[in-house]
Amino acid sequence: MNVIATTRTASAAQSIEHFDVLIVGAGISGVGSAYHLTTQLPGTSFVVLESQETFGGTWVTHRYPGIRSDSDLYTFGYRFKPWTSAPIATAAEIRAYMGEVIAENGLEKHIRYRHRISSASWSSKTNLWTIEAVRTDTGQALTFTANFLWMCQGYYRHSEGYTPEWKGMETFEGRIVHPQRWPDDLDLSGNRVVVIGSGATAATLIPAIAEKCGHVTMLQRSPTYFRTGRNAIELAETLRQLQISEEWIHEIVRRKILFDQDTFTRRSFTEPEVVKDELLGGIRAVLGPDYDIETHFTPSYRPWRQRIAFVPDADLFQAIKSGKASVVTDEIDRFTKAGILLKSGKTLDADIIITATGFNLNMLGDIAFEIDGMPLDFAETVTYRGMMFTGVPNMAWVFGYFRASWTLRTDLVADFVCRLLAHMKNKGAKKVVPALRPQESNMPLQSAI
Repeated sequence: MNVIATTRTASAAQSIEHFDVLIVGAGISGVGSAYHLTTQLPGTSFVVLESQETFGGTWVTHRYPGIRSDSDLYTFGYRFKPWTSAPIATAAEIRAYMGEVIAENGLEKHIRYRHRISSASWSSKTNLWTIEAVRTDTGQALTFTANFLWMCQGYYRHSEGYTPEWKGMETFEGRIVHPQRWPDDLDLSGNRVVVIGSGATAATLIPAIAEKCGHVTMLQRSPTYFRTGRNAIELAETLRQLQISEEWIHEIVRRKILFDQDTFTRRSFTEPEVVKDELLGGIRAVLGPDYDIETHFTPSYRPWRQRIAFVPDADLFQAIKSGKASVVTDEIDRFTKAGILLKSGKTLDADIIITATGFNLNMLGDIAFEIDGMPLDFAETVTYRGMMFTGVPNMAWVFGYFRASWTLRTDLVADFVCRLLAHMKNKGAKKVVPALRPQESNMPLQSAI
């Protein structure tokens, strides 16, 4: 019995892989963090665990027609890898860009696909994280240990989008689809389509499907702000004409965009009515003076109180102008057999209803966290610079910007983590834990998001 038990224990021990750093997620954050770890701390052992079948994160999960960035790729792209195409890019272009980063820097050997993490447990005795995972293709259970855990998995659940429960949904005789789970067999040809929502997803999807549909209606409860413009950057075009290197162009254009974005954001607070008029003027220039901009595109809030989506070449508004798409601003009373009954009493007939109604927030990837055997409730913690948590050892979390490109903050967090790991190594420290100072113990707190 002892011999068998010892053999089993030895076998179990051999199955545990240890790394200096374990990165969760191979999306835009995880790939960028892996690059920085490789270049700033060469020799550090690390692994990237990704639940999907390939890299890309958001740009793999979302497969609906027209899927594209709503941030420019000069700032959404990495600072170390020049972007050379149109600033608003398709999912395929973004994934190709990420693939080049992986190939050029030898990151592929560090990434494990189809690895879904179920739990992460910290032990103060060993100063290690133990990560339990399952290979989704084989069902094999795997165990990893790591000195440091780097959470790059994003902020929403990739397995399903958010769809509200409206009355009568079960009675609708057509098809209800969420863009996050776009079916390969969905045929829109000649159909009456209603897209519920008016955020970046709706603004991207509608112009991409308008020509195929019999008609597409954007149904929104309230309007949102949009910016319009060419899908090109004049400065970049000029610099290319002057045969400036792409590395220089990337850096110069990034700085110019960041400067312009900062100016725009500041103006949104100092002269909101002027900015509002500019935004609405861009839409009015396409739709004309007779279109009801007040009802359909004038929000009740000031600019930048919510995210503003960029509409390249005003394609959403061109689809509306052509008559292939229209906008209805109203609230849903219930679904019917033939479509949607609105609270105004009007009806929208539909063959297909697309619920572009957002994500299911999921800040830490459905992972059960423990510290020394006790379940960890992140709601009881306070974030340190929005990337670490009080009382949580040896862990960093990546969350991007709200009013700027996500990846800008990914690069900055990576710089911090690499400096922190180098400092710990120089000091011989095995553990780092953010903590409130005594004078901060009674400070007012607010939610992280």
